[in-house]
Amino acid sequence: MATRILVAGCRGMVGSAIVRQLFKQSDIELLLPSRVELDLLDTNAVHIYMLNNKPDQVYFAAAKVGGIHANNTYPAEFITDNLVIQSNVIQACYKVGVRKLLFLGSSCIYPQLATQPMREDSLLTGKLEPTNEPYAIAKIAGIKMCESYNRQYNMDYRCVMPTNLYGQNDNFHSQNSHVIPAMMRRFHDAKLADIAKVVVWGSGKPMREFLHVDDLAVACLHVMNLPRAKFLAEASEPKCSHINVGTGRDVTISELANIMARVVGFDGEIEFDMSKPDGPPRKLLDVSLVRSLGWESSVALEHGLELTYQWFLDNLDHLRC
Repeated sequence: MATRILVAGCRGMVGSAIVRQLFKQSDIELLLPSRVELDLLDTNAVHIYMLNNKPDQVYFAAAKVGGIHANNTYPAEFITDNLVIQSNVIQACYKVGVRKLLFLGSSCIYPQLATQPMREDSLLTGKLEPTNEPYAIAKIAGIKMCESYNRQYNMDYRCVMPTNLYGQNDNFHSQNSHVIPAMMRRFHDAKLADIAKVVVWGSGKPMREFLHVDDLAVACLHVMNLPRAKFLAEASEPKCSHINVGTGRDVTISELANIMARVVGFDGEIEFDMSKPDGPPRKLLDVSLVRSLGWESSVALEHGLELTYQWFLDNLDHLRC
């Protein structure tokens, strides 16, 4: 019998990447509801969907996400929507007997001044970065929900914490998106308009790690399919909750801007607006655990940006910009 797999958030950047990887497998049946077909904010609708479809596995990639500007502007929505979605999906999975779930978190769960690179056990050891604290708290709650259902009901709910992501199906809005799609859009628009200068938020000094979404998708399937005994034996804590997923390498925002200019073909001046927030000085994940479990990233940053820019050009007429 085919394994029934639900991908919650299947139309988003992460969810669609997971779907592309799952399509390569045989003997599976994919459940891919759109937002119209399944409103994850509706508790009753989520429970009925789970009861009617009874998936064997759930990849939980649905979330309200955004960059610094969006997090600063809509903090209530970022904490409330994510808490509600997580509670609805995780509870419904338990109630209908879905034993295997993979929850997607974010590296923003770690303290603002966590020791670099950030290990899994640095969670809850210090204050969060203020600009995305509501989102981070929601994601921490999701991890703790998975831990709690594992402890109390012996479920197999695993969590992966990816670093900053980019790739096809991202949100390329120039204000409400993350750093790579926002920067790509600005450089592209400047090139087309023959503008001599592009302004990048912040000082350019913070260091960031970036992971292509296809790399993450491969990691998600790898972690989900690990034998439970191996996963439990290698996990960072007996509660067996979250695993970092990243490249283990970072660049400054200034370096990223120069690579982006090269990829897009912009040859003008790059100026940094120091009146805008930088965020944490550095965010690099310790990925030794996931490597010990047999996965490592394979898409180099510049090549990943080239793939993303080509996809951006091919889909420009349909993007949220």
